[in-house]
Amino acid sequence: MKRPVVGIIGSMHLAENRFPAQRVGERNLRAVHDVVGALPLIFAGSPEITDVDALLDVVDGVVLTGARANVHPTRFGVEPHKSYEPYDEPRDALALQLIETCVERGVPLLGICRGFQEMGVAFGSTLHPEIRELPGRINHRMPRLANGEIHPDQAVVFGDRHNVHLTTGGVFAGIFGSDCIRVNSLHGQGILEPGARIVVEGLADDGTIEAIRVADAPGFALGVQWHAEYDPQTNPVNRALFEAFGAAIKEHSARA
Repeated sequence: MKRPVVGIIGSMHLAENRFPAQRVGERNLRAVHDVVGALPLIFAGSPEITDVDALLDVVDGVVLTGARANVHPTRFGVEPHKSYEPYDEPRDALALQLIETCVERGVPLLGICRGFQEMGVAFGSTLHPEIRELPGRINHRMPRLANGEIHPDQAVVFGDRHNVHLTTGGVFAGIFGSDCIRVNSLHGQGILEPGARIVVEGLADDGTIEAIRVADAPGFALGVQWHAEYDPQTNPVNRALFEAFGAAIKEHSARA
């Protein structure tokens, strides 16, 4: 039996601050391998060397990962400001085109953190560079020590930080079998105003948008703000999400 292939987008990176490279966090690769049961295939987040139609002829699903860089503000009608930096404009260009094509063709699509924000922007959402600065919001960035350094314990960095309240009877509530879950939090930027085709199905305790789907998508097209790739091998919430993605891939492949 042919093993499904899942494309995982890369992000621009300067190795040793000199050599242009593309990188993907290994947890994304292992989540796809261990839970979805698919072959993870890294592709470049650059339209100059990645042809979307050719890519989708090869893969059975796509994961848009988190990344250090934010979506460029001009992509959602806002003037650039230092607070939005850094950027990865080649990935913006590739990801936004890829999202629209995946949805149009019914190719299963899972967006995580930056990928969640890309999905929002692709369908008209606006973003805010620092959600924690909005009235009543908590700090959603990763935990740090008193001296400002990132906490050295990965279990603390990726530990569950807040609840997500899900739409009763919605797609996510069906996946998780609950109207409330707990998740990690490692982001500064977030969706401010959802676009017309973005259906919000999950909110953090402070009202921050955490789970979305694309309205009228013929296939799986879901995004989450938290880092679901961290521990789906052991975390029941994140495992359920990747299992649902895997089931959608099998269904899509059977129709192809």
